[in-house]
Amino acid sequence: MKVLVIGSGGREHAICWKLAQSSNVEKVFCLPGNPGISLEKKCESLSEQIDYQSETGRNRVVEIALNHGVDITIVGPEEPLVYGIVDDFRQKGLQIIGPEKDAARLEGSKDFAKVFMAKYGVRAPFSKTVDNYEKACEGIEQLSRFPIVIKADGLAAGKGVYICSSEGEAKTAADELMNREKFGESGKRILIEEYLEGEEVSILALTDSKVIVPLLSSKDHKRLLEDDKGPNTGGMGVIAPNPVMTDEVYDDFINAILNPTLKGVKAFGFDYRGIIFFGLMVKDKKCYLLEYNVRMGDPETQTILPLMASDLAEHFLHVEKSRLDETLIKWHPGCCVNLVLASDGYPNHYKKGKLIADYDHAHVQEISKVFFAGVGLKNESDLINTGGRVLSVSSIGDDLESARSKAYKAITNITLEGSFYRKDIGLAKG
Repeated sequence: MKVLVIGSGGREHAICWKLAQSSNVEKVFCLPGNPGISLEKKCESLSEQIDYQSETGRNRVVEIALNHGVDITIVGPEEPLVYGIVDDFRQKGLQIIGPEKDAARLEGSKDFAKVFMAKYGVRAPFSKTVDNYEKACEGIEQLSRFPIVIKADGLAAGKGVYICSSEGEAKTAADELMNREKFGESGKRILIEEYLEGEEVSILALTDSKVIVPLLSSKDHKRLLEDDKGPNTGGMGVIAPNPVMTDEVYDDFINAILNPTLKGVKAFGFDYRGIIFFGLMVKDKKCYLLEYNVRMGDPETQTILPLMASDLAEHFLHVEKSRLDETLIKWHPGCCVNLVLASDGYPNHYKKGKLIADYDHAHVQEISKVFFAGVGLKNESDLINTGGRVLSVSSIGDDLESARSKAYKAITNITLEGSFYRKDIGLAKG
């Protein structure tokens, strides 16, 4: 079987790496991929850049899949899904993992997701959607209790969420999104949401529109700096499983979040054969849904997949064929810790072209798995940084502390001038 994975980051590296372990997979293509992915056995990065907003661009991906004899395609990032790549593939009779365009609105529009949650009884914090700055200021003044959360309605690469401790901060965030258009059209509408104090939990799940099968819980550390300080990022590290997810809390998740979500998916008649991601806040042992994502999380994927003992390719085939009730997902015991190595200046301006070294040394490889994200090639063989989040390391241990120890030993041996990583993953509340 030949597989195509769409995307270029650490998440896609982890997906390619895991798929390549399957005895049923002959070849894994990644579009565009990155040079680090091409180091994996069976894996090849295709490099071509695609404009997923255009029908021409999406048709090009269909053409690539046909030309390479691809049997099934896995979509990594959200943008192709929101613009309808799944619909394009299925119109051609091609197998693909992801929700149809209509269902992808659960991530593409936070307002749509909130309406969906309210209609089907998914427990979530209160929020209000506004479409101009004056209404935003009125809504901020009315909510009055701080901190509050300001969110861009559309896609913002995980960076369109502001936790504001005062009315002034909230109005500044609204101005940045709506007037200064930091995220373009995505910030034309914003959500003003109540802030919940608690513990964050991420749960990825597979669904075929008939059933939803949760994977292991995890905890993402979104803030840039130690002690949960600094701006939100795409994620600076993850632990799995999340110790907050006790049996009692898990049962609440099933009853208050997962089952109502499945009810809504069925009621809407969505063709949703893919991944659904639940971003939760746990307060007083009750789960509240902060957001849906319609794809695997990053870096959650790099933390969950090393713990998966069963065949990911087989699970994806069950999803695509609407036979998810037949699948049995198996897990390795213990914990996994993922640490992100970022370029100095991330998430804002950073220097590119710095040499990455020592990632392939035996002492790093023995205790961790390195997943590459923002990397390129120099002199046809040397890896250099090209993005903000450059790579991450994932280590498995019998318990959280042993996994942390391995991960930190590994990342401290990797060399990248000006890079940094959080020193408190698995300890902080972030």
